[in-house]
Amino acid sequence: MRPTTMRTLTGAMLLPLALVTPACAQSAAARAPVGVSRAAAPAPETPATLCSAAGTLRGPHGERADVSLCADTGAPRFNITAPATCRIAGARVRYACRTEGTWKAARSGKTLGTGALPGSGLYPGPGTYDISATVRVRSTPAGVDLKGTVQGTVSLTAPKATPTHSVTVDRTELRRNATTTVTYTIRRDRDEGDGNARLGMIGQEGTGLRIDTADKRCVNPLVGRYPAKTRLAHSLDCTVTELQPGHPEKLTVRFTVGSKCSTVVSKLGYWVPKGQDMFTGNMLAGPTLSCR
Repeated sequence: MRPTTMRTLTGAMLLPLALVTPACAQSAAARAPVGVSRAAAPAPETPATLCSAAGTLRGPHGERADVSLCADTGAPRFNITAPATCRIAGARVRYACRTEGTWKAARSGKTLGTGALPGSGLYPGPGTYDISATVRVRSTPAGVDLKGTVQGTVSLTAPKATPTHSVTVDRTELRRNATTTVTYTIRRDRDEGDGNARLGMIGQEGTGLRIDTADKRCVNPLVGRYPAKTRLAHSLDCTVTELQPGHPEKLTVRFTVGSKCSTVVSKLGYWVPKGQDMFTGNMLAGPTLSCR
């Protein structure tokens, strides 16, 4: 079901009226700190989460789930969630529901991202997005277990963040029954952030792929309970600490492929300190290595 209205992100959080909590419903004047005139204009808020009513799922016995689709553009990533409230026939009490499923975001008919709920991708920039989701909504207290497809439209105005970090490779293809050496180059191109970053690589389990390096900044992840010593041969974690603009870090990694091919995906995590804010870490999708 498509919503009949479009909500636009203008620097404040906008939610369907039914989802606004008492704290969110307080006026800006009521939230003014002590010593500040209530007539004073409030400081602009950081763009956060925008939600759109996306549809209502109904069951054969009067069960009902009202689903919203929400986009968070407060970071370089485009985060999608699908909060829902549930109730049974004749009841006024609403329950928060657990929602799982998959989402797709499109702009001007072009798909820009897909994934599991909740999920994320790189934020493509401002524009009007059609977000659809195939969901399963459940609530034990309400006795609700519903499946269906919902859709919402949101108009996002937050600017696309300028990348601060990047990771590239000198080759993107692995060979079957061979060892291929790949050099990853990690850069911090802007002053934001510090010299620390973590690069993770992982292949497909069960293919016999081995990832190793002589670089002491990298390690195959340890799994299992102490004193287990099992490490994932098809995965590698690397930490660099000297990233500076104009001074990239390089990691040379060996990929040994047997008779079964395996792709390798990578992800770069880095920290952009803002005091003691706990939500300033970012993740970037790195290069994917194919195999033939």
